[in-house]
Amino acid sequence: MELLDPRVDFVFKRIFASENNKDVLLAFLNRIFMDAGDLPLEEVVLLNPYTDKDDPLDKQAIFDIWAKSVDGKLINIEMQLFNKYDIEKRTLYYWSKRYAGQLQVSGKYMDLKKCVTINILNYKVLPNEHPHSVFHLREDVSGAPLSDDIEIHFLELPKLNQPAIPGERGLVNWLLFLNGTHYSDWEVLQMNEPDLKKAMETLEFLSQDSEARRKYEDRQKFLLDEASQRDGAQREGFAKGLEEGRAAGMEEGKAKGMEAGISAGRAAGELEAKLEIAKNLLAMGMDSVSVQQATGLTEEELKSINN
Repeated sequence: MELLDPRVDFVFKRIFASENNKDVLLAFLNRIFMDAGDLPLEEVVLLNPYTDKDDPLDKQAIFDIWAKSVDGKLINIEMQLFNKYDIEKRTLYYWSKRYAGQLQVSGKYMDLKKCVTINILNYKVLPNEHPHSVFHLREDVSGAPLSDDIEIHFLELPKLNQPAIPGERGLVNWLLFLNGTHYSDWEVLQMNEPDLKKAMETLEFLSQDSEARRKYEDRQKFLLDEASQRDGAQREGFAKGLEEGRAAGMEEGKAKGMEAGISAGRAAGELEAKLEIAKNLLAMGMDSVSVQQATGLTEEELKSINN
């Protein structure tokens, strides 16, 4: 059986954001938070659960997962199969919208709850080699936190070490599952992480369901086309910028050449005028040293008058 790719956001949301699979999401989130040294969550509430109305071809459809902990912490999980570029700024922008969106007209700043963004990426973006990176807002020297309200996770799937190590529990097993670890290795992952069983069963069910597979293929094609258009636009922009740079360089060269020509012409005219004055002064009987001092000509330039 050919399994669907859990990295396609449509499938990812079906596995982790259906009401029947809240326990799967909770187990996955707790592995992420515990890997970062945080306490596990007791419960999680889905704010935008998956429904059959989530059309894979609808540009307005939201395939991120929005959840909330019992203490009000807001969590946004996004799976990205292809590089959309500027992920750092994009992450801060969407984090800020979620954070500011909590405040109603009569709300108070003290009521704002922590917002956590979790980016699961099918490509590398950070310079380190760790698959899980966590960012907070802290003072540079002391490391003292300014506020705990911002927390951003990057899970970079290409940085995983494979195969899975038998007996090793934790986040790595979930990431290996998402990274498309072969069906034959699932037993090892499930032995390491029993909570993965339900996620695997859901993926198996979806892979055998003809309607789910049709939607999956539609979504996969949509994402591929979108990525192709984005890369094409980037290449076109690069080529245009290169051509404009060349043209600007040529124009700059022309301008500099013209400027040099004018300067050279001006200098030649000034020299000719000085030589004419020197010639008249010599004809009046002034000695060459005095003429040289009066005109600023060099000895060689003065001698050229008589040649």
